[in-house]
Amino acid sequence: MTILDAKISRLDGTSTTLGEITGGKPALLVNVASKCGLTPQYTGLEELQERYAEKGFTVVGLPCNQFFGQEPGSAEEIQEFCSATYGVTFPMTEKIDVNGDDRHEIYATLTETPNEKGEAGDVTWNFEKFLIDGTGSVVARFSPQVVPEDPTLVAAVQAQLA
Repeated sequence: MTILDAKISRLDGTSTTLGEITGGKPALLVNVASKCGLTPQYTGLEELQERYAEKGFTVVGLPCNQFFGQEPGSAEEIQEFCSATYGVTFPMTEKIDVNGDDRHEIYATLTETPNEKGEAGDVTWNFEKFLIDGTGSVVARFSPQVVPEDPTLVAAVQAQLA
């Protein structure tokens, strides 16, 4: 069993698995929030989606309200904000916990991977990014401050599509 088998609901409440969302293709999993100083990263995430979707890549937004309540909205409010403000077309899931006792099983696996500084463990803030390959294996982890346009992140995405 891999994280692709993990059950999760889409933002609209439809029950699915991570594998169905990604289509078994490489994906960038990002815990997102609408009221964070890093929220403008939605623009770069959407640009990655638009640039690489035809090659079988997707960004997956996983809303999380664990960091100072910066994702307080309902599923409908999150959807409206993301599409109206940032034109988000990539898939979004239900709001989940990424840390603590109620951590979603997807993040139980993801947080075992070290980031670019060699540090594994809890998600540190909104917009932490995990690149997975088509089998669900974690290829790279990027701290929240690493923007979607970062050359290292883009190169890691491109390497999964080669």
